[in-house]
Amino acid sequence: MNKIEIRTVQGWDEIMQIEELQRIIWTRDEREVMPGHVFHALQYNGASLYGAFDGAQMIGFMLATLATVEGLDHRVDQVAAARLKMFSVIAGVLPGYRDADVGYRLKVAQREFAMRIGVRLITWTYDPLESRNGRFNIGKIGAVCRKYVRNFHGEMTGINAGLETDRFDLEWWITSNRVKGRANKERKPLSLGSLLSGGALLTNECTFNNEGLLVPPPNYISHPSNLMLVEIPADFQGIKQQDFALAVRWREHTRTLFENLFDSGFMVTDFVRQQDSEGRQRSYYLLTYQDA
Repeated sequence: MNKIEIRTVQGWDEIMQIEELQRIIWTRDEREVMPGHVFHALQYNGASLYGAFDGAQMIGFMLATLATVEGLDHRVDQVAAARLKMFSVIAGVLPGYRDADVGYRLKVAQREFAMRIGVRLITWTYDPLESRNGRFNIGKIGAVCRKYVRNFHGEMTGINAGLETDRFDLEWWITSNRVKGRANKERKPLSLGSLLSGGALLTNECTFNNEGLLVPPPNYISHPSNLMLVEIPADFQGIKQQDFALAVRWREHTRTLFENLFDSGFMVTDFVRQQDSEGRQRSYYLLTYQDA
C-alpha cells in the first residue's frame, strides 16, 4: 500500500473508476450503479467530488452537492444562502482500505470544501444498524441525528437486499464545537460503564442466542432519563447472513425504538463500541434529551 492521496477527481478515466468501485463496495445490481456521466455533470456544476488514490488506483470516493434546508418554506424573506446546505450523496471505500483512515480523510476534505463556500451544514443518510458506520459518523466525526426515515431508498440489491432501507438522516454542523473537538482530536472515547454510572439508561437489554447472535428484547424501557443508550448488533451483516429472520426483527425493533425516542425530543449524539467481559464486541448509541 502506497501513501494514500486525497484529491479532486480529474477527468473521465478517474470518473469511470467510480462505477467499478460501486459494484465492488456494495455488490450492486447494474441498475443501481450511479453512472459516470452523472458524477461528471454534478462536478462540472460545482459539486464536491473527491477521490482517494493508492498510486493511480482509486480506492475510495465521496460526492456532495448543494441542497436546501427543510422547514423554511414560510420564510419568504430568507436569502438563498441562508437556505443552503450540502448533501453527501454517496461515499465508499474498498474493503481492504477501511481501516486506513481513508473515509475520515475524505470527510475532512468535504468539510474543508463546505467551509470554503460558506456552508455550515452537511447531511447524509446511513443504515443505523451498521455499527461501523455509526461509530464513524456519530462517534468519530461528530454528526448528530434526530430523524429516522423508513425505507428511504426503497428496494435495493447487494448488501442492502431483502430488508427495508430505513436510514438515519444525519446533521453534521461542521463549525460546531462538537465537530471541531473531534477534528482536533480533543475528545476521549466514551465508555459504557462511565455512562451508566452517570445516569444513562439502557433502553433495550439484549441477549445472545445459541448461535452467539445478539437478540433484541420484546420490550424496551419507556421511562426516559436525559441520557438513553440503545444497543445494536456489532455485525449486522453477519446476522443477515446467518439468520435473516433475526435481522428483520432488529429492523423492526430499532425502527420503533428510534422513532419513539426522536418523537419524545431525543437526539443521537454519540456512539460507544467496546468488548464485554466475554470478549464480544458491543455497540451502543447514546441519545440525549434536547441535546442536554
